[in-house]
Amino acid sequence: MSHFNDFNNPQVAALPGYLKQFIVDQHYEHYTPIDHAVWRYVMRQNYSYLKDVAYYPYIPGLQKAGLTIEHIPDLQEMNDALGKIGWGAVTVDGFIPPAAFMEYQAYRVLVIAADIRQLKHIEYTPAPDIIHESAGHAPIIADKDYHEYLSYFGSIGAKAMFSAQDFELYEAIRALSILKEMPDADEEAIIKAEAYVEYCQNNMGQPSEMALLSRLHWWTVEYGLIGTLEQPKIYGAGLLSSIGESSTCMQKDVEKLWYTIDAVKYPYDITKPQPHLFVTPDFQNLIDVLEQFANTMAFRRGGASGLQKAADSKNTCTAVYSSGLQVSGTFTGFATDLEGGPYFIKTTGPTALAFGNKQLKGHGKSYHKDGFSSPVGKLGGFTKALEDFSGDDLKEAGLEKGKITQLRFESGISLTGRVVNIMVEGNKIILITFDDATLTDKDGSVLFDPAWGVYDMAVGAEITSVFCGAADKELFDELIYKSKTETHHPVYDQKTKELHKLYQQVRDCRINRGPYGFLGNVWHQLQNNHHDDWLCALEILEILVHENIEPTMADEIRAFLEQKTVNEPEYKKLINDGFYLIRHPVEQKLVV
Repeated sequence: MSHFNDFNNPQVAALPGYLKQFIVDQHYEHYTPIDHAVWRYVMRQNYSYLKDVAYYPYIPGLQKAGLTIEHIPDLQEMNDALGKIGWGAVTVDGFIPPAAFMEYQAYRVLVIAADIRQLKHIEYTPAPDIIHESAGHAPIIADKDYHEYLSYFGSIGAKAMFSAQDFELYEAIRALSILKEMPDADEEAIIKAEAYVEYCQNNMGQPSEMALLSRLHWWTVEYGLIGTLEQPKIYGAGLLSSIGESSTCMQKDVEKLWYTIDAVKYPYDITKPQPHLFVTPDFQNLIDVLEQFANTMAFRRGGASGLQKAADSKNTCTAVYSSGLQVSGTFTGFATDLEGGPYFIKTTGPTALAFGNKQLKGHGKSYHKDGFSSPVGKLGGFTKALEDFSGDDLKEAGLEKGKITQLRFESGISLTGRVVNIMVEGNKIILITFDDATLTDKDGSVLFDPAWGVYDMAVGAEITSVFCGAADKELFDELIYKSKTETHHPVYDQKTKELHKLYQQVRDCRINRGPYGFLGNVWHQLQNNHHDDWLCALEILEILVHENIEPTMADEIRAFLEQKTVNEPEYKKLINDGFYLIRHPVEQKLVV
C-alpha cells in the first residue's frame, strides 16, 4: 500500500509494517443499494431477536462500536467510536492467515472483511464478511473483561506453532469460501473444493498448537455462550451475526457443555451448524482456560518438545536461550542428552539473532544466510552457567579477548578458538565470537570448521522458549505469507443495475419520509422484470403499512410474498421474519 490511512486511530497507527500489508481500502462506494438492504435486514432481525438472547451489552455495544441499522458501517465512523475504548478497525480481503489475525487482536485492532454477503446467503456465509466482523465482533468489544480476553488471546496466538498442514487447510477454506460467494459458482467446483477441505481436515496429523488454539477461539470468540447451561446468552460473533443459527442454537438438540480446557478436544466444521456449544460462567473463566493451555505451549516450555514443534512446522521459528538470546530461522536439527534436554541446535537458511525482540547489530539474515548452529548447556567443571560468569570466571575459563581457549561442555561438545568478542545484554553473556574455531561433538564429529569463517557461539544453559515467527519481525519479515487466491468482486449486468436503482429509490423514500407516489411504479417494475426478488418488495410493504397508505398495493405485495413462501420454501423463514418485523418494528431509540 502506497498510502496508509490510520483513520486517526492510535491502535491502527501503531500496527507494524508486516501486518499493514494485509489491509485493503474499504471502497465504501462499491456497496450497492442491495448490500445496504441486506445489512439493514440482518441488523433489524438481530435487534428484534438478540435483545432477548444476546449477552447484555450487545445492543448498547453496537452504538459504542459506531454501528447503525440503516447502513453498512464506514470504517472512519467505526474507528472514531472504537478509539474511545482503545481499539481500532481495518478492512482486509477475506480470510487472512491465523497467526496474522491473532496478532491484530494483540494490537487491539479488529480485522473486518470488506465484502458483504450476497442476498442469497443472507442467513449465513462461510466467508468472512462485514456483517460477521462488525455486527458480530465489534459490539461486545466495549465489555472490558471481554476485550482483555481478546487481546490476550491474540498475544498468545501470535506465538503459537503451526504445521505445514495448517497452511494447507487455511488455503483450502479460503478458496472454498471465495467460491461459495461467487454469483455463478460452478457446482462441481464447489463439491471439489468442499471435498478438499474435508480431506485437509481429516489429514492434519497431530493437531498443532495453532490448530488447538483455533478450536478455543472458535468455541469462545466465534460460538461462545455465557451464563448457565439452562439459560445461556450469546456472545460469540459467529452466532451474533447469523440470523439462522442465533435462533436454532438455543434449541434443545444443540448440546450445551461447560467451557473448560476439554474444548480443545472438539474439532469444528466451518461449513455446518454446530452440534454442541460451550457455556462459560463469566469471561474470567475464558482467560483461566487460555492460561491453562498457554502453559502447555512451546513458548512457555521451550526444551526439546518446543524444538521438535519448530522443526515440524518447517517455517520460521524462534528459540530463546536462558540468557535471553533469540535465534530466528528454520530449525532443522537438534541433539538431546540422556535426560532429553537439547544440547545443540541448528537452523538452515537465513537466520537472525536478537535480544528482547530487537535484532543484534550485524547478526541479521544476510550475515547468517546459510544457517546457524550452537551448543546449549553448561561448561564442564563449573557449577555456574556461562551466561552468569563474572569477569574472574571468564578469566578462569580462559575467555579473554585475543586469547586462544578450549571449552568443554557437560554434553561432551568441545570448542577451540580465539576469542574475538563477548557480548553482554541485561547482565547476561549472550554471545561469544571466535575465529580459528573448531567445534566437535562428543564422538569427535566436526560441527564447525575454521575454514567456514568466524564462529558465533550462543550462550545459555537451556532453551527456555520456542515460538512461531521471528523475534524481530519488522527486520526479519519483509513480507510474511500472503495468499495468492484473490476474493471475487462482482461485475453487474444491466438488469442488476436497474434493480439497484429500485432499491435506492425505496431507501431514499424511507429515509426522506416520502414522496410515496412512485412506489407503485417500483412495485410494477419488480413484478415485470425482477420477479425473483423478495427483499425490495418487503421494504415497500413495510413503508405502506407504517405510513398507512395504498392498502390495495399492500395486499397485492403481501399476497405475492406469501405465494413465494409456498413456491420457494427456502424463502419462507426470511419472508415470515420480515412480516414479523413489519408488525413489531425495531424501536427507533435503539438505533442511534
